[in-house]
This record gives sequence, structure tokens and C-alpha cells, in this order.
Amino acid sequence: FVLEPGCPDQVTAAGALHERLVERALAMGGTCTGEHGIGLGKLRFLEEEHPAGVDVMRRIKLTLDPLGILNPGKVLRAGAR
Repeated sequence: FVLEPGCPDQVTAAGALHERLVERALAMGGTCTGEHGIGLGKLRFLEEEHPAGVDVMRRIKLTLDPLGILNPGKVLRAGAR
């Protein structure tokens, strides 16, 4: 999106449009991502698109990092299901 620097209304509108686009893609059997992978901004969509896969990743992370000290809060949010 092309936004006017320092215009919070445009940032808010762009964020809402982004969410609608991803939700539509998922509703049509598409994906929430492309070649660049998942960032924090699309995490909830990944959880919606691949709940079983995210659960497996979360369990692996818990096994390898039971205290949650390695990269906390990134991609696999603590306690999220």
C-alpha cells in the first residue's frame, strides 16, 4: 500500500483492507502468505489456516524450550490455541 507518511487514518484503513483481503483469500481456499513467509502481522491467519500444523509446531517448541525463553512471543505465542 502507498500511504501518506504520518497519517494514522491511512495506516488504519490499510490495515483493515489487508485483513479483509487475507480473510477473503482464506474463504476462497487460498493462503494467508506468499513467498516471504509469516510475520507477526499474519500469525492469527496462520493459526486459522493451519490450526493442526501450528499445534504441532507449538508442541515441538514446548518440548525444546519448556521455559519459553527462546525467542519468546514470536510466531508461536505462549498459551495460544
